[in-house]
Amino acid sequence: MDDELPADIALRIRKRGGVATIYDIAELAGVNPSTVSRALSKPGRVSEKTEARIRAAADRLNFQFNPMARALPTGRSHTLGLIVADITNPVIFGIVRGAEHAAAEAGYTLVIAESQESGEAEDQAVSRLVPSVDGLILATTRLPDERISHLAERKPIVLINRHIDGVAGVLPDVDSGVRELVDHLADLGHESIAYLSGPVTSWISRRRWEVLLEATESKGIGLVEIGPLSPTIDGGHESLRRVQAARASAVIAFNDLMAIGLIQAASAGGIAVPQQLSIAGFDDIFGSELVVPALTTVRAQLQLAGELAVGRIFEALGESSSNVDDGPLATTLVVRGSTGAPAVQ
Repeated sequence: MDDELPADIALRIRKRGGVATIYDIAELAGVNPSTVSRALSKPGRVSEKTEARIRAAADRLNFQFNPMARALPTGRSHTLGLIVADITNPVIFGIVRGAEHAAAEAGYTLVIAESQESGEAEDQAVSRLVPSVDGLILATTRLPDERISHLAERKPIVLINRHIDGVAGVLPDVDSGVRELVDHLADLGHESIAYLSGPVTSWISRRRWEVLLEATESKGIGLVEIGPLSPTIDGGHESLRRVQAARASAVIAFNDLMAIGLIQAASAGGIAVPQQLSIAGFDDIFGSELVVPALTTVRAQLQLAGELAVGRIFEALGESSSNVDDGPLATTLVVRGSTGAPAVQ
């Protein structure tokens, strides 16, 4: 790079360890530093010819825009944080994709942290991120309500799959999804259902149990809760003995990973699915249709949830307004081979 640049600019950049600044760009392009800042941070605010000259100079200097430097005069880092419970869970893939797409489209960087299902680890991640981001998305959060409410007083917070009064959130339509699944099992002839519950700190697991109670009571169907369990394939594996002890003809798992784990354990134990045991889950993750038999599940709009979460942070920051309904996102029952009529006793 030095051979192509004026000697004084090249020397300054070398002394900084190869890092160019907007002042170097300004000198190379023959404009004021403030003009460079406007051209790079908000395209369209300077003439097309000047902007082209500035961008050519920036490219020549291998300039990388620093969002932290941008935050000094504006108070904004143009960075958002997304904290997830388990980054290996396919549920997270759609949420991350949706959030990343919405953030990048607005010129924001998305930083992702994982709590590994630990409220303590999540709290530590939040403490690290809050000072440097403009807003936080907590997906499948394990933090207490009081902690989240306190955070929302400091920075815009949006929750996914969690409801707290006074805090913005994006939720699936839990009621309709659960009731549609119960109706499906009732129509098949099932009279007893076991629910594999998720982590004790999961709001959505508790909410699904509450709706299951109401739906099964109205139909005269027996219901038992098994858990809390790890929301993983291993959690599903470990539930088999308790499922057998419950004598239920159908199982609804907290998520698809647990349902897949139970299908695998049942198969290894010589229990035919769905002939001897019907199994269903939630979310319709990648792989739910690849397991044998393919999994009946309640599909959630995961990518849209990520997009909406970012959009609601922008609304809180005053950067956009939306007429999108804040109501729950519609779910869809996807019936596959893992559910069928119960065996005749």
